[in-house]
Amino acid sequence: MSDAHAIASAIIRLMQGVVYRELDEDTWLTLERSGAGVRDHFATIGVEIVVDDSEGYAYLRSRPDGEDEEALPRLVRRRTLTYNVSLLLVLLRKRLLEFETAGSEGRLVLTRDQILEMLRVFQADSSNEARVTDHAERTIAKAVELGFLRPLRGQPDHWEVRRILKAYVDAQTLSDFAGKLKQYAGKGAPDE
Repeated sequence: MSDAHAIASAIIRLMQGVVYRELDEDTWLTLERSGAGVRDHFATIGVEIVVDDSEGYAYLRSRPDGEDEEALPRLVRRRTLTYNVSLLLVLLRKRLLEFETAGSEGRLVLTRDQILEMLRVFQADSSNEARVTDHAERTIAKAVELGFLRPLRGQPDHWEVRRILKAYVDAQTLSDFAGKLKQYAGKGAPDE
């Protein structure tokens, strides 16, 4: 594969979503070898590449506008998340932090029941267990769609918590949300 083809392929993969070293070694090697060419391509359209070598992922984000330059239209969309999806992401990030702090190696895998139990604490009391479960499963499906959870092959109802979550829910956000979680526990979701 030529360098030009490898760079074009890496650009396309980044435009498709997060690139993980473990899942896409060819793209990762191109980013290591020819990262400047890929960065230059995206810089002309107001986008920058974020590469986290220690966690093994790379993704695109809009470059902040400089004071001297005219703003470009946004290429990377911002997503507004519902309370329940935001809650799940913060709870997953908290669990990932606990996993790492305990010195655990490898990847964090949670079952459907573990995720449901995490969410249940923050759901309004309800006698309709099926409704609560259905709502939680839709929230899990949205987290999968956004790329923060990955279902495991051959293991139904098991998900890997993707480390890209650390880039989206940082320590400050986790800290700010912790107080709100205590306030909402048992009361259910505020108006979305």
